[in-house]
Amino acid sequence: MRRHALALAVFGAAALTPLVIHDGFFLDSLILILMWGAVSGAWNVAGGYAGQVSLGHSAFFGIGAYSAALMATRWNASPWLGMLAGAVIATGAGLIIGYLSNRLKGPYFALATIAFSQVLLIVASRWRAFTAGSEGVPVPFRPGFWTLGFASKVSWVYLVLCLALAVYFVQVYLERSRIGYRLAGVREDEDAAQALGIPSRRLKVMAVAASAALTSVCGTLWAQYVGFVDPFYVFSVDLSIRFSLNAIIGGIGTAMGPFVGSILITSLETFLRAAFSDIRGGLVGIYLIIYGCLLIVVVRFIPQGLVGWFGQRIRAVRRYARA
Repeated sequence: MRRHALALAVFGAAALTPLVIHDGFFLDSLILILMWGAVSGAWNVAGGYAGQVSLGHSAFFGIGAYSAALMATRWNASPWLGMLAGAVIATGAGLIIGYLSNRLKGPYFALATIAFSQVLLIVASRWRAFTAGSEGVPVPFRPGFWTLGFASKVSWVYLVLCLALAVYFVQVYLERSRIGYRLAGVREDEDAAQALGIPSRRLKVMAVAASAALTSVCGTLWAQYVGFVDPFYVFSVDLSIRFSLNAIIGGIGTAMGPFVGSILITSLETFLRAAFSDIRGGLVGIYLIIYGCLLIVVVRFIPQGLVGWFGQRIRAVRRYARA
């Protein structure tokens, strides 16, 4: 239980918050924190545990968002079916990308994923007959669980919390299972892992495919919550960088790292939005400056991330107390 103390505190607080706080703005911030934490955790499956750092993960996020939105608007289907379709398509795309680029490492793999997301951006923004082009797709609101039409933000808090818990347990499984240990070996030294008989390429492809499926599910829920799908947002490189930043700042390769990073980044974004809402055009520049400064500080002084840093401090205090 001590290993999961932070998770119990974060997710427990998220579950109890709607019972005592009914402010819509605060609940919206909580939903976004859990949502971006879950997407960053999905990115962490490939980027943190398998070492396949992607800067085009918004491609899978956009696939999930568009699958549900188009099935609802074109065929009046349930977004749950759209979620399933998006996960299948994203898994297939992840398998193809993972297979074709499994020989690539470091920046080359990242460039390949960026290229894929930009191809999807061009297709979605110009295929007007099917995706409505750059105008985007408005998601119709139809009340009910089957249609994911929740007017209450409390319902969305618990739905997104279930998603966050699912992503968290996937990461915990990778930390404790044989597959996770093999992925860690591939991440640290692929040549040594192959010498020990570990099928590194197959494991990396599986990790990218699983990460793509989870990211697609998050994209579907995000589209249903926001009510609109914009191709220039869901397929943007900026969104992919957001996923990776949450994981890196919180602690890449750790189960709670993406959620801790999401708490910091999303809270900071909410504060800046409120504090600088009257300054036209200045907010974007402030975001870039603060994100860059945070990343520099983390990489320079706490490369293991906030979760790893706090863990080291706690262990040091315990050793001092025993002495």
